[in-house]
Amino acid sequence: MLRVEELQVRYGGHVAVEKAHLCLAPGEIAVVLGANGAGKSSLLRGLVGLVTVEGRVSVEEEDLTTLLRTGRTEKLIRKGLYLVPERGGVFRSLSVRENLLLAARGSWQKALELFPPLAERLSQQVGTMSGGEQRMVALARALVAQPRYLLLDEPTLGLAPLLARQLLQSLEAIRREGVGILLVEQNAELALRIAQRGYVLERGRMVKEAPADRLLHDPTVRKAYLGA
Repeated sequence: MLRVEELQVRYGGHVAVEKAHLCLAPGEIAVVLGANGAGKSSLLRGLVGLVTVEGRVSVEEEDLTTLLRTGRTEKLIRKGLYLVPERGGVFRSLSVRENLLLAARGSWQKALELFPPLAERLSQQVGTMSGGEQRMVALARALVAQPRYLLLDEPTLGLAPLLARQLLQSLEAIRREGVGILLVEQNAELALRIAQRGYVLERGRMVKEAPADRLLHDPTVRKAYLGA
């Protein structure tokens, strides 16, 4: 279980996330909803030590707070936390094969089974690929790093609706392998339909937690984030 307690994320004197609580089980998808500037990306960055944090973060009851505060991102990856940032997570000047090699801690087989087009394009430079293909490479890199908990920041941003739907559906297969997924996603309705749990972040504070299907039908959530 990934547990986050009283997490505060700061940029200098500015508090981006204040006293956030959440938990994520293996094989579970949890989505974080919120308006632009609510602190969603800051929350994910804080969980891998890229920004200044206070509070407590643990994985399988092991306290990782010291690693977070010292920015030991590589050690956090070895503990099972892996962030795929918005529009990032790949080395554009390298080939698909080289990107996977740099991340690999295990077999590529499952990653290539999940994203078959990549198997035929291992020699292609990632920067020459479409946005959707680059997101596939980013997720494949994450998988070969063998994460316990995968943190995804806007994985479908800029993608056509069909590609966005396919990419989110691929997360179901990852979840079934026992990987917990914490998802920040602009397409709130699609995200809630694949998730088991949801959180609402407003101005840096967690204001709501509920099963995803309950949030999907919550009138307040629908008006604020689902355009209904």
